[in-house]
This record gives sequence, C-alpha cells and structure tokens, in this order.
Amino acid sequence: MSTQSGPEGEGLDPSLSAVMSERRQLMNLAYRLLGSLADAEDVVQETYARWYTMSRAEQEAIGSPGGWLTTVASRICLDLLGSARARRESYVGEWIPEPLPDHSEWITGRSGGLTADPADRVTLDESVNMAFLVVLESMTPAERVAFILHDVFRYTFAEVAEIVGRSPAACRQLASSARRRIRTSQASATPAAQRAAIVRSFKEAWEAKDINALIGLLDPAATTIADGGGLVSARLSPVEGGEKVARLLVNLARRVPSLTILERTVNGQPGLVAQEESGTVSVLAFDVADGRITHIWAVRNPEKLRSWTG
Repeated sequence: MSTQSGPEGEGLDPSLSAVMSERRQLMNLAYRLLGSLADAEDVVQETYARWYTMSRAEQEAIGSPGGWLTTVASRICLDLLGSARARRESYVGEWIPEPLPDHSEWITGRSGGLTADPADRVTLDESVNMAFLVVLESMTPAERVAFILHDVFRYTFAEVAEIVGRSPAACRQLASSARRRIRTSQASATPAAQRAAIVRSFKEAWEAKDINALIGLLDPAATTIADGGGLVSARLSPVEGGEKVARLLVNLARRVPSLTILERTVNGQPGLVAQEESGTVSVLAFDVADGRITHIWAVRNPEKLRSWTG
C-alpha cells in the first residue's frame, strides 16, 4: 500500500521514524474524511495509541507500518462518520466543515497558541476547498471513504476493499457514485486570480455597505450558510437569493461598525476573516461561477475557529 513520508522523525530509530513519518499523511486523510481538525487529531492519536499497544514482535511482523496505520485510521474514520450523522441531526443550525488557514497563517489553539507541528498541517489542494468538502458531506460514509482513498490518495480498489470491508467491485461502485455527486455539484473552474479579485471586490463593497455592488457580485440564486453551532448567533437556515444575501450583509455591517474584514486563504482559496476586538468571529469561504459568487459559507462556531486565533 503506497504511503507518503516526510522528514518527521529523522534521527530516530529507523522503525520508529518510519511510523512517525506517516503523521502528516494520516492528518491529510482524516481531515478530508471528517471535515474537522479536532476529530482528525483525535483519530491520529487513537491510531498511534493502537500501534503502541502492540508488542515489538507484533509491530515487526507488520510488513508495511504505513499501510497498517492508514487502514486503522480509515476504519476509525468510517466508524466516526456513521456516528457523526446522528450527532449532526441534533446540531443547532447548519453544520459546515471546519475551515483551514493557509500554512503561513496556521495557529493552533490546542497548544497555547504555539505554531503547529508541521506534521499536523493539512496539505491544501482542490480536495479541501469548502465546496468540495460540503459535497463530501452528502455522501454515505462508505462512499466518502472509498472515493477519498482511491481518487485523492490513489489507493487501488483492492486496497480500499481491505479497509472498507467490501469487495473491490463494490468499492469501485461506491467511488463511481461519489464521483457523480462531485461532477453534478461542480461549476466550471474559475481562475485563481479572478476568484481573488471577486472576493476582494466583495470585501470592499461589504465594507462600503454598497448593496448594489454586492448584488452585482452575487449570483441571483446565491446562497449563504452560517454555522454557529448553537454557541453564537447565526441564521439557522440558509439565506437564498443574491439580494437577500446582500441586504443581510449590509445590515450586519451597520449593526457591528467595529467589524474588521481581512483577506485570507481559506481551505486553499481566497476567503475572508471577520474580526472584532475579541478576535476572529467568522471565517468566510466562497464558491464562484461565471464571474459571480454562488455560495458563501460563514463559520462562526468558536470551536471551529481555534486555528484562526492569531
């Protein structure tokens, strides 16, 4: 089973180094499967805990430690995805995947505000943009695991079958079904420079409380979804329609004149961060198609903003 390795663990016992070098791979996998940094960290910790509960002889009997770790982490994620569906039925309002900052902006609130270990960083590519992660949320747990392992991490269907506990043919069908969901939901790609320019114009229009400029930047059918998790104020259902979204944003700017809007990279794409004196209060991710913003995801749940405290 193919795995990626990194420089972590250099200078350690070769066998230990081989195991620890998989940490970044496991974080990349678990975040894509779960959409939560906190849950991904827990999965990686549990995976290593299971490794270290084995005897040295049992460890040495494993031909591919990286493959073993990936299999265990994937199975833990598969179990968590099943229980997550039940948890999200009782979640207050809309659930949005946890937003990721750019590596240069990465701060973790789980270790006293220290810069995160590079092994904990999630590699940013098209498979972690917010629109992609939201589509993953619509998949069954088995579809999601089969698709991510095969299409993103390039495992063979035989390897996926071993992890998921189904036949290679069944895993092929799962990945194919997931792929159709992705194709159906994806709009035509917007060049990065154009996307950045649109988000910047949106920021300027929002700061100026220019409702007409905002309407011009928003698709007529634009939708905004906010996630407060029941911990802070947030709309409990999506707001649909470009004009309604524009009015909502202008009203917010008028109610909170001290709001500071910053351009930031969110899940590898141009986004915005809203700050008050207390710190970051919202992270906004965007989807753009045909020169207009079609979706805005506003994460306000403070438990999902720990990486944005700096």
